[in-house]
Amino acid sequence: MSDRQPRVQTNPRIAAIIEEEGLSTQFNADVLAETDRWLKDPQLDDPLLCDLEGLPFVTIDGPTSTDLDQALFIERVGSGYKVYYALADAAFYAPPGSALFREALKRGATYYLPGCAVPMLPHELSSGITSLNPEVTRRALVFLTELDARGEVLSTVVERARIRSRRKMTFGEVQARYDAGANADTSDAFHESLMLLREVGEKRLALSQLADVVRYRRRELDVKAPSGTAQNLVVVEAVRDRVELYNEQISLLVNREGGRLLFESKDPRLQPVYRVHPAPDPEKLETLRALSRGVAEAKGLPPEVWALDQHEKLSRFVQRLAQDQQHPRVARALERQAILVNMRSALSTEPAAHFGVGAEVYARFSAPMREVVGIFLHKEMLELVGAETHDENAVDLALREEVVVSANRARDTQRKLNDKVNRAAMDDFFRADLAVPKESRKVHVGTVMGITSSKLHVELDEVGMDVKLYVRDLGRLLGGAWLEVGASGATLQIRGTGARVCALGDAVEIVALHHDAGQDRWVFSLAVKP
Repeated sequence: MSDRQPRVQTNPRIAAIIEEEGLSTQFNADVLAETDRWLKDPQLDDPLLCDLEGLPFVTIDGPTSTDLDQALFIERVGSGYKVYYALADAAFYAPPGSALFREALKRGATYYLPGCAVPMLPHELSSGITSLNPEVTRRALVFLTELDARGEVLSTVVERARIRSRRKMTFGEVQARYDAGANADTSDAFHESLMLLREVGEKRLALSQLADVVRYRRRELDVKAPSGTAQNLVVVEAVRDRVELYNEQISLLVNREGGRLLFESKDPRLQPVYRVHPAPDPEKLETLRALSRGVAEAKGLPPEVWALDQHEKLSRFVQRLAQDQQHPRVARALERQAILVNMRSALSTEPAAHFGVGAEVYARFSAPMREVVGIFLHKEMLELVGAETHDENAVDLALREEVVVSANRARDTQRKLNDKVNRAAMDDFFRADLAVPKESRKVHVGTVMGITSSKLHVELDEVGMDVKLYVRDLGRLLGGAWLEVGASGATLQIRGTGARVCALGDAVEIVALHHDAGQDRWVFSLAVKP
């Protein structure tokens, strides 16, 4: 390991989680040596690169992002649009066989935690010569997609190019420009492109609705971690600007087009990797239909509004729930149950539909510096367009299998990290309550989002955090409790009297009583909110 690499300065709690998962911010000597060689000669003067430095690209990311994978420029062409989407050329700097690629394959992805990241590639690459930083020349893989007036794809070409981003913009900055309307600064060379991003974004969102893509109203949470001390982790609710949806639509567009181009080529020397997402299981959908009908009946709500009809698309049902203003708790609880019918997406070497984005084929091109599958897919795309020579098939097939295994393992690791961070944040959140006498503790209001045979899932109003209340704990506190399962799902009732405590979609009040260290769980009191 090299002493030149500073360790990530982060909250001790987060540092411990990183260590538990066996992750490292350090890189071996071979990786650093290759990085140094690229720093000395990034080959920006490559004559094979198409020169697009004259186009006013910008990047749009979160305020703390330093690994800038994507830059965009949009221009109007007649009644339609040309979308230029530049992706960092990580496949050039980390080709198969290199120490950098081997390290990317080992790590699988960059891992994100509050206040820090464990990078897949050294920061001199991921935040340096590969990153599409402002006012510097960079190599990029550029997707040029022509759209008609409705936002439908007419054509897509891909080329290796040289670009120069004009500015690193945050979502908030772009949204403020939209909100300013006629008062916005229009002097920037990229202003018109940003205005067209909004146009294209809205049209692509409309097309996704026509394609019955399900858009869930997820409450976006963020865990903040003060660095340098053992201070508590803090949960806050993140606000997602409309521009984030527009940016997401362009990323989805490119990933769809990249997957389509690889799929349609039929070249046996190409080895695509697709992200597939099966449609919900019919049995789970039938269970949701029955549950929604039961909830509507139990709460005296019209079934034509609140129940999923036999022939209705899930997207229409979720959209209808989102429009309700009178019964928001019931709507959110049913939407949570709709989310649970979803299957998980996964990587596959065989093409198949991605239900979540409404694509017949889909491939993840848009994070080449943060996901090893992105590097591999860029390599395959470059082979398709003739910018790279094909590898021997047997070698490429074996490498593709390694990439899929590594990428899936990385997703599991990020999920574990998220779970550990969220649990640590929840512990800090409720531990503060225990510092005061029980009778003076804060009462937290939430919604019953689900009931299983052993626990209740409650989403808190104040931060959107989910907590679990265990039936055995509640039974002891209530003098005996049991679950009655009916058409509207399970209902918690008092044993003996049969008095109803709560059901799906109810507002409840909880108070933290203590932390059961032996079972590593929190114990709460529960009451139905008047």
